Amino acid sequence: MRRKTRQRVAICEILRGADRPLSPAEVRTRAAAKVPGVGIATVYRALRALLEEGWLTRVEIRGGSTLYERADLRHHHHFQCDACGMCYDVFACTRDIERLVPPGFVLRGHDLLLHGLCEECASRR
Repeated sequence: MRRKTRQRVAICEILRGADRPLSPAEVRTRAAAKVPGVGIATVYRALRALLEEGWLTRVEIRGGSTLYERADLRHHHHFQCDACGMCYDVFACTRDIERLVPPGFVLRGHDLLLHGLCEECASRR
């Protein structure tokens, strides 16, 4: 960790305790509750530094902003709600993903995005 400012400590605590990937705006809102006055520029600087240090990873979700989560999480995928847009971790993976690879291709990794309705949105229907 570079400079250990109150803002950066708060941002790290928020990301460490998050149960799903967070957007920069969500990080800022949660950080401001701990350290009033935290600006979005401070959040972006901290996220960039934490990415460079390998502590964070990006989660790219279709049609949305980039989300961030700790890089030390075990292999997992994501579920995006079609109604509210929230993204959730899914700690499961298919075991035979290699069978989907065309003959002669070499698989180096994979990302899987499930989508539908989250529990809260599904209960409103």
